[in-house]
Amino acid sequence: ARFEPIVRSALNLADDKGNVVIGLGYTKADELLTTNRAIGAFPISSVTGLFSGSTAAVPTIFTSPNANAFFGNTAGAQGVIGGVINPATGALVRATAGDTFNSNIGTYYQTPIDRYNVFAQGRYELTPGVEAYASAMYTRSTVRLQLASSATFTNTYQLSLNNAFLPAAARNQLCAARGITTAACNTAAAVQGGAGTPGYLEIPVIAQRRFTEYGPRGNPIRSEQFQVQAGFRGEIVEGLKYDFSAQYGETSQNQDRENWGSFTRVQQALRSYRTPAGAAVCTDTTNGCVPLNLFGAEGSITPAMIGFFDLDARIRRNTQLTVVNGNITGDFGKFASPFASSPIGFNVGAEYRDIKAASFPDFPSQIQGEVLGTGARTPPDAGKYDVKEVFGEIIVPLVADVPFLYRVTAEGGIRYSDYSTTGGSTTWKAGGGIEPFQGFKFRGMYQKAVRSPNISELFQSQVQGLGNLTTDPCQLALPTGNAGLTALCVQTGAPAGTIGSISPPSSTQINVTTSGNPNLDVERARTYTLGAVISPNDLLPGFSLVVDYFNIKVTDAITTPAQGDILNGCYSAALNPSFAYNGFCQLIQRNPLNGTLNGAGETPGVILGGSNLGVIQTAGIDFGVSQRLPLDELGLNNAGALSFGFNATWLDYYHFQATPLSINRDCTGYYSTNCTNPRPNWKWNGRATYSLGGFDASVLWRHINGVQLEEYRTAVTTPLTTAQPGGPNPALTYSVPPAVLVINGITYNNVPTGGIQPAFRSIDAYDYFDLALRYSVNDNLDLSLTVDNITDKKPPLVGSGVGGTAFNSGNTFPTTYDVVGRYFTFGVRLKY
Repeated sequence: ARFEPIVRSALNLADDKGNVVIGLGYTKADELLTTNRAIGAFPISSVTGLFSGSTAAVPTIFTSPNANAFFGNTAGAQGVIGGVINPATGALVRATAGDTFNSNIGTYYQTPIDRYNVFAQGRYELTPGVEAYASAMYTRSTVRLQLASSATFTNTYQLSLNNAFLPAAARNQLCAARGITTAACNTAAAVQGGAGTPGYLEIPVIAQRRFTEYGPRGNPIRSEQFQVQAGFRGEIVEGLKYDFSAQYGETSQNQDRENWGSFTRVQQALRSYRTPAGAAVCTDTTNGCVPLNLFGAEGSITPAMIGFFDLDARIRRNTQLTVVNGNITGDFGKFASPFASSPIGFNVGAEYRDIKAASFPDFPSQIQGEVLGTGARTPPDAGKYDVKEVFGEIIVPLVADVPFLYRVTAEGGIRYSDYSTTGGSTTWKAGGGIEPFQGFKFRGMYQKAVRSPNISELFQSQVQGLGNLTTDPCQLALPTGNAGLTALCVQTGAPAGTIGSISPPSSTQINVTTSGNPNLDVERARTYTLGAVISPNDLLPGFSLVVDYFNIKVTDAITTPAQGDILNGCYSAALNPSFAYNGFCQLIQRNPLNGTLNGAGETPGVILGGSNLGVIQTAGIDFGVSQRLPLDELGLNNAGALSFGFNATWLDYYHFQATPLSINRDCTGYYSTNCTNPRPNWKWNGRATYSLGGFDASVLWRHINGVQLEEYRTAVTTPLTTAQPGGPNPALTYSVPPAVLVINGITYNNVPTGGIQPAFRSIDAYDYFDLALRYSVNDNLDLSLTVDNITDKKPPLVGSGVGGTAFNSGNTFPTTYDVVGRYFTFGVRLKY
């Protein structure tokens, strides 16, 4: 649900010499949990079509950090590595997909927001030709992001063999796997104390326990933003106007991490033993330590345990913007083309901008891996730059009202910018328009532009995040028997002993590390457009057609290599046939303990650094057509009017090459982890409206063309005997995990290793229809009703791992396709 009242009021001053407008607004939108929609009930592997849970689960899944395997450390059912405690025997048994965790629980399709805003603007004529004006805006909002419950994740912990909750059978297995004798193991189990006590032993383990008792991880972001502007404008002489203003804006943001937990406290609580009386105590009792039980079922972690390792953290951010601008607009009077009566118009001016930004994480956030689930530390950031600009534009009427040339105009502009970070740059544009007849105009423009890197691109400290990946080239048995691939897996950080037992990406995600680059320069763009505007009111009253072709090329683009380009450039036999340790391999740093691309701060994963080595090219056509038809022209008196509007974009190509060594890929019509979100070659909106008096009714048609998975550009023969649907099917039924997924009666559980499910390799064209009704009761009251997605069309099912992390979630692309479903909006507009 969404609630959004808006109030505006205006007041005229001093015989209309000025006025003041004030607006108040409030927005409240409820959350939509991922699990509230069938398609997001649980995570689905894009490879197998099966339930794809997180190995940070309940009960705990145990693995060894350095491949000295204990039971379950090789791949079991559906590629799950690790062991869980059998509650009947206390021994470790092989984990299965059924032991993994539904990581969609607690996550959102639609994020809740609570926002207040106030706006005011005013103007006042001080003297003839001099008007003062000002505006102010204030917004306060809270956006509450949420993730599944926190966990120990893939951190390595030291587990004391006298742990108060460690079952004897599991202890014996762990000792055997570590080469610890039975006698030493039994002695260590009986120790009453910690390090330094005779016989005390501890071993490293990766104990992945989901803290469901803790509740979801909250990530509320509270923001305050204000902006003020004031200036003077007026007319110097007839035909010459000025406008001088200054503005200042500031945004403050607090991002809290609630219910995330402390790595240090978890480690402290794992070093425990039982007293002769049977009480569980920590070997280090500081800070009121409460021993932690990672060996039981859900509910075995008590509120007292949570209270000890509970940790909330905060990051405070601040951004400031100052702008001073002055410009003069006018014309050259009688100085004009001899073939046109209109004068030459111009605008000249100057602007100064100063931008500052900083982030201030609290102390726990700055400690490597201390806040569970964040991996690396979050260092403080700060950066600033300013820019001074001068600019000028000119419009020259060349011809007007001559035979076969109704109007010809030319225009141009130039801007010089001096950035404190990248120095001086000049941009310019030149173009014009020709109207052979009134209502038929052809236009074109050529531009050279630059974009200077922003503060984040320049100054962001190294931070660790997540990227989607379905299959790690070094996982499980993939490198086995391939000496070249095995060598690269080791050279990129995997211990030799882990080859053959490296876990697949946890929850189909891996670590990625990004950072700013203070040596970045501007990126440069060349753009040209050609188009036509046709509105022959004499021939077709109410008709308008706009067509524009665009062609854009960005060189020295500020880009980072696509994650897939790096992995394929290193490990793929097609792209690196000699399996040489090349430049792509240097951007991969695996977990030094278990060889995966997951872990805490010790695992940078794939390093995505920014550079000016990229090239982006795109071209296409924008269309717009509209027609208004009063029905009385058809002889239907007092019957109202029909209006039609159609706007479309055809994308010819979108080429992206991050570095000269990267693939120059065309993402038009495709989606993937490299192309991120679906980029269809056709998108359009078409609206038909009927109006009668104060009543309007309209239907909007939204179309998104079909797309394919980039890795499967041609038709793929499915390995299943049953015919596969080419894309999404609204008749979806979901089995209970960990059973297989059934789509339209077809079971998907038989695909080649590393392949993507055939049904997930393409998405059919999508069409949505929206209804809007409006009725003006009187001059002061309007009522409206809109129904979005009338047919309640379901989003496409593609699983997790076939798109960018920010776009592919909840088994679909929620930023492209509607996950809410049929949605009603009621509106009331009251004037006073």
